[in-house]
Amino acid sequence: MTIANTFAGQFLIAMPSLAEPPFARGVAFLCQHGEDGAVGLLINQISEYRLGDVLAQMKLGCDDPEIADYPVLIGGPVQQERGFVLHREPGHWDSSYRVNDEWSVTTSRDILVAMAAGSGPRRALVTLGYAGWDAGQLEQELMDNSWLTTRAHERVIFDTPLEERWTAAAGLMGVNPSQLAGYAGHA
Repeated sequence: MTIANTFAGQFLIAMPSLAEPPFARGVAFLCQHGEDGAVGLLINQISEYRLGDVLAQMKLGCDDPEIADYPVLIGGPVQQERGFVLHREPGHWDSSYRVNDEWSVTTSRDILVAMAAGSGPRRALVTLGYAGWDAGQLEQELMDNSWLTTRAHERVIFDTPLEERWTAAAGLMGVNPSQLAGYAGHA
């Protein structure tokens, strides 16, 4: 698969037929996509944790109540004990992956230390876990009409309330998901 054929940096928007949690009404940001499979982060599934909880578990303090109250999302069902930070500015973090010219994902502790101190990325989304697809699995799910795809937009990730992200992401394509059928047809 060439880089031109990758879905990295795109949203996957769950079709109504995809009903199993945590993907039901899910929106995933694809971080990697290639011949070996795909990795994404759900951007609209709230966890029971706040960033302050995660920081405390890592024995990191945070004096800013707004940062401590920042929601932590369920990034997917794989490795839910592992944190991921999706952000725009590339930064100089110990373990960052550059998705494309616009987006990065960081998994190292140093970004959380910076966020707790108020010097991390200006806008970031924190998740626990990720969604993963084996080689060819995502392509099959796309052919089965399980997902819509469109270019990711920061407005949906950072400015849209969690409960509205599924509708807002579909709206980027001019689609109202409430009018989509819960089944797929092929001619």
